[in-house]
Amino acid sequence: MKDIEEINEKIKRGDAVILTAEEVVKMAKESSVREVAQKVDVVTTATFAPMCSSGAFINFGHTTPPMRMEKIELSGVEVYGGLAAADGYIGATQESKDDKTFGGAHLIESLIRGEDLYLKVFGKGTDCYPRKEFEGYVNRDMINDFFLFNPRNAYQNYAAATNGSEGIIYTYMGKLLPHFGNVTYSTSGELSPLLKDPHLLTIGLGTRIFLCGGVGYVVWPGTQFKNDVKTNKHGIPVNGSRTLAVVGNAKKMNPRYIRAAYFKNYGVTIFIGIGVPIPVLDEEIAYYVSRSNEDIETELEDYGRWDKPVIGRYSYAQLRSGWIELDGEKVKTSSLSSLTMAREIASELKDWIEGGSFLLTKPVELFNEKRSVKKLAKKLEKSEYSTKTSELLCVNCGACISLCGSDALTFVDGKFGFDKEKCTLCGLCSDACPVGVKLPPNA
Repeated sequence: MKDIEEINEKIKRGDAVILTAEEVVKMAKESSVREVAQKVDVVTTATFAPMCSSGAFINFGHTTPPMRMEKIELSGVEVYGGLAAADGYIGATQESKDDKTFGGAHLIESLIRGEDLYLKVFGKGTDCYPRKEFEGYVNRDMINDFFLFNPRNAYQNYAAATNGSEGIIYTYMGKLLPHFGNVTYSTSGELSPLLKDPHLLTIGLGTRIFLCGGVGYVVWPGTQFKNDVKTNKHGIPVNGSRTLAVVGNAKKMNPRYIRAAYFKNYGVTIFIGIGVPIPVLDEEIAYYVSRSNEDIETELEDYGRWDKPVIGRYSYAQLRSGWIELDGEKVKTSSLSSLTMAREIASELKDWIEGGSFLLTKPVELFNEKRSVKKLAKKLEKSEYSTKTSELLCVNCGACISLCGSDALTFVDGKFGFDKEKCTLCGLCSDACPVGVKLPPNA
């Protein structure tokens, strides 16, 4: 048994043994799991694949005079402005109003490259933010803050795709030929982070990672994360399973490890480079990091039907061979994720750790609670759901206190007070309430 503190001390001394995931698989062919656990300290993993659920927060900085930016466009792409006066969120898949092949992903990559983008913003104008519009060029160095916040990355084991319909279809899994004419997949197999630690024994809240050439962190289970998964005989999930939400400073990222993309008739997406170090703390972890492409399988789904039924299961060794056998026929396979880039990222992360510039972090919390993915109901009747709050209640914020000229409202030691006898019903407090209470309680 080892712990992360012990491994970090070895890294600082230059004594730690760091292997990429492919290197440890080769080692395991000649060594036992116990020997791997004893000899290896860290295994570096990586993926470079399209990850649609990605985006970036930007604080543009205040204009002069200041404005509340409510409608934001950056080089013709809508940026979500419902955050604060100068904050916005660029969704990677948000498309340009003029060019459907260009979108948020391209903005993010361009900003990381240091390019200038045209900013156009509008606001209604308020007493504290009087300006109503602004136009001008911005770049990475001009804006205050720029960080990736990706809600769902590093899918544990994405299903392979084929098409049993009569015609060609275009999907986020690429172009699929009719009559099961080809198969695509998008996982880096034995290099993939969540297939080397399939039950998240070491990856959790606060795990330090390689993110697009900079340092990032795991900040939450990714959206569509689920623990109720199917596994093969090696205990490795064979379907989508778990994901990670990640964050990192985009100003310090390398454009080599992030790439905007467009899939025909589907839309804009983005390739994200992620590398995760797996500390080899015990023999169980050593077992999983040693699993090869022959041991890791994924399901094959028919995208020719909307419900995408599972029609087979194949190992990554089979998928990477260039073809599989389906219904007695040889079918060509191709990968949407880049094995070349994943190898480069795993090697780069290995160099960082060996050089002592990247230490491991112990997760604050592991993601082992039971979770499953829910689907929307077919239809909600109007009577079942309303967007209106049923009752307006005081939240004791104190926004009204300083407006009261009769001292009917007080706020002492965090407690809201109202003296009905002193209230003159002047109404000065009514339109100041941020949650819509029109008169003080019990007035």
